Amino acid sequence: MIMNITHQITMKRTKYIFHLLLALCVGFVPVACGDDDENETGDIGGVVINASLSAPEVTDITYSQATVSATFSGSSVGVLKRGFCYAATDEPTINDNVVEGSSYNAVLAGLEAGTTYYVRAYAYGSENVVYSEVTSFSTLERTSEEVLADWLAPDYDDNYTSISGWSNRSKWNLANVHDPTVMKADDGYYYMYQTDASYGNAHEAGGHFHGRRSKDLINWEYLGGTMRTAPLWIKDSLNAIRGRMGLAEIKNPTYAYWAPCARKVKDGLYRMYYSVVVDNYIKTGAANNTANFDNSWTERAFIGVMETSDPASNIWEDKGYVITNASDKGLNWARTSVNDWNAYFRFNCIDPCYIITPENEHWLIYGSWHNGLAAVQLNPETGMTLNALPEKWGTASDIAPYGVRVAGRLATTGNYWSRWQGSEGPEVVYHDGWYYLFMAYDGLDVPYHTRVVRSRNITGPYYGIDGTNVTNGGTAYPIVTHPYKFSEGYGWVGISHCAIFEDGEGNWYYCSQARFPGGIDGINESNALMMGHVRSIRWTSSGWPVVMPERYAGVPQVEIVEDDLVGTWEHIDLSYQEGVQKTSTEMTFTADHKITSGPWKNGTWSFNAETNTLTANGVELLVQRECDWEAFPRHHTIVYAGINGTKTYWGKKK
Repeated sequence: MIMNITHQITMKRTKYIFHLLLALCVGFVPVACGDDDENETGDIGGVVINASLSAPEVTDITYSQATVSATFSGSSVGVLKRGFCYAATDEPTINDNVVEGSSYNAVLAGLEAGTTYYVRAYAYGSENVVYSEVTSFSTLERTSEEVLADWLAPDYDDNYTSISGWSNRSKWNLANVHDPTVMKADDGYYYMYQTDASYGNAHEAGGHFHGRRSKDLINWEYLGGTMRTAPLWIKDSLNAIRGRMGLAEIKNPTYAYWAPCARKVKDGLYRMYYSVVVDNYIKTGAANNTANFDNSWTERAFIGVMETSDPASNIWEDKGYVITNASDKGLNWARTSVNDWNAYFRFNCIDPCYIITPENEHWLIYGSWHNGLAAVQLNPETGMTLNALPEKWGTASDIAPYGVRVAGRLATTGNYWSRWQGSEGPEVVYHDGWYYLFMAYDGLDVPYHTRVVRSRNITGPYYGIDGTNVTNGGTAYPIVTHPYKFSEGYGWVGISHCAIFEDGEGNWYYCSQARFPGGIDGINESNALMMGHVRSIRWTSSGWPVVMPERYAGVPQVEIVEDDLVGTWEHIDLSYQEGVQKTSTEMTFTADHKITSGPWKNGTWSFNAETNTLTANGVELLVQRECDWEAFPRHHTIVYAGINGTKTYWGKKK
């Protein structure tokens, strides 16, 4: 059927000129077709299209595209653009998806499988838009095999030494990532910022707290430093404190830039808390090295805050001082030797984590080694501490406003607090009525790993999965990540200081750095290679998070059935061993639901397809499809992660 539709829009002459210039100079211009435009009066400055279009004919329909054609009848005078508009709603306009061309034959590509679409031909002019009748069609369904076959694995090399230099930063993707923080902004991008660290210190050419962004968590665009030089307030604050302590000023402090935390505060406002460490001795102000050791501890760290309304600009405005180290030892900053670990400062003022509670309270969780992790409340409007802070030294009672301890580690011998304990990098998120505190344990080169505890209250007490009160200094369980190696590849070590975030649709992710093991042939200082890892998080039936053993790669989550689980698996017991890269052993699952080899030999297995839960040898394991990053070429596989008591398990289908 041929429809003669003349959708005339009367405009003032200025409006006509504006639209015509846009159409001629920059291409397609959407034209509103509502009653307001139709009711406008004034001079008519353009030519009204007087033509008709046939309803589109749709052929060659597949799961992702279709061919469309139509017939144009009448005068082409006044036609500026022509083509097809389409959408999954039943009355598409030129404000929806558009394919334009010189004739009425086109291919609609990039369609979703198994979806009904509506398409119209159109002719667009400065004064009106002519539409055809609507034709509907449905794309074909796809089999699971087809969906997975179309998925492409990431192809970048984890050994990024060949592109590690500053001139290759546009190729870095997730290379040279350390202590990442990730937030999702209103523009749909995930933004990542980090500690100043890179292989060969390549980052030093580009400022501090470097940023990158991604739409899919797989492909990341490098943005550059967010801070060009250290803010002047840091040196001023440092020397003002030193003056009150009776110490000489430090004219040229040595700075290190560590571990920011970025969050969306509200529409149009984002905050980034950052830490700058002054790496000079307290007594003399000399730079921190063995030759300069003066029997004093090194100086303090400062946490400051920056703000932006548009993270895409990568322009952040510094708002200044938030908090610094405070000591409960008065002015007794003496250190007996470089092997004295009885730290001068109570809490080390680095590694900020910023959280807004459901009650709209704003909190900063911070700390590293020294005396554990602390929480201090913030002013929501300013981002500074809610209450004024006293002088930076005194008794424990005097400096109490600097934060309440939420977690720490007792010394390995004796029931006392160590002033040099291997925990840092707090990350607190709220999920389903609980505050989950993720933290890094041990030294960052190899043994670095992640643990998690939880509390009903932001300030604790925080308990591990075994009921241990970690706020009182107990060992935290469960383990979330640990140095590991599957049968292929080098594996990874130093996997911690994480960012935990959600995509707005209920999907949670874990992001941290990971390092190559040391001593890899052909790679100079291989343990200095730091790759950013993004992994999917699942939540167990008892509410604890488990992190998938393979990195996120956008593998389609096609339904998993029992037959998919039959075969050989690589199984890793992530039980803690300091500095040990846990390796995999093979287990075989047979079709009769038995485990015939490996550490759970003679056990049985079952599968709940509704929850994607595999129960093997009595252990609840959450399964999903991920990328086999160690395979060559990389391909999709199925992985599992689960907790039993204080033990965490990872597995990958071979």
